[in-house]
Amino acid sequence: MEDFLENIGMPFPGFKSIYETLSRKKPIEDSTESKLAKVLSAFDLTTLGIGSTLGVGVYVLAGQVSKIYAGPAVIFSFLIAAIASIFAGLCYAEFGARVPRAGSAYVYSYVTIGEFVAFIIGWNLILEYAIGSASVVKGLSSYLDNLCDHAMENFLGTHLPMNVEGLNHYPDIFAFGVTIIFAWAIAMGAKESTRLNTAFTLLNLSVVLFVIIAGLFKVSTKNWAIPKEDVPAGYGEGGFAPYGFAGIIRGAAICFYGFIGFDCIATAGEEAKNPKKSIPFAVITSLAM
Repeated sequence: MEDFLENIGMPFPGFKSIYETLSRKKPIEDSTESKLAKVLSAFDLTTLGIGSTLGVGVYVLAGQVSKIYAGPAVIFSFLIAAIASIFAGLCYAEFGARVPRAGSAYVYSYVTIGEFVAFIIGWNLILEYAIGSASVVKGLSSYLDNLCDHAMENFLGTHLPMNVEGLNHYPDIFAFGVTIIFAWAIAMGAKESTRLNTAFTLLNLSVVLFVIIAGLFKVSTKNWAIPKEDVPAGYGEGGFAPYGFAGIIRGAAICFYGFIGFDCIATAGEEAKNPKKSIPFAVITSLAM
């Protein structure tokens, strides 16, 4: 590579220096002593990962993918997505042990590949967290509004209408308020916000377990073999996989989004008491859950 840069640098003198600037790496040993408090245990990191992954995938994606793409075969869509996410999780687990620094994929790419790639990945992470948090609070707001017979939609749509193409027809003040509250909780500190996250994660798991146990008494294999003539138009061909194998794969691509979130464990790596052991454990455990 050096010979190639020397040769191409003759007609373009600045090319080599630009390449070296974009590909320079961040040595781990050059990192100054962290000012972040190392207060997070393996249990704290695990609940952080579970709280980030066990949310939109269970409450929003399962029904959407089942209805539009896979039908009852949505379980295979989630299984395929889970296998793919496990491979990604193993990479995060290894990097978290080798590079126990805050920053997740941004720092990992900065250390191993270079500054330009880290710059792109860093902005992608910002988009991921912004879009992810927005979709979760919007899902929460939509479900709550449905339970209240669309009271928020009717009130805000009448008094604060938004006639902007591509946006909702009313400002979702509830979702905005929830975002501000949790942003304030996170700003209070790692240990304090982790305690709040642990409480909500345990509540989340309790709800999921309740739905699973209650649903077991309502299982009917007849729903897996609905005749084609009884299926409404536009909802597949009936049976266990009404949209075929292609529908299962399309559903898996969307279900993968439900597993996104375990990377926040790596983001908190610099605040972990023993990151080389707790980060791999937390990543694998949260994905298994």
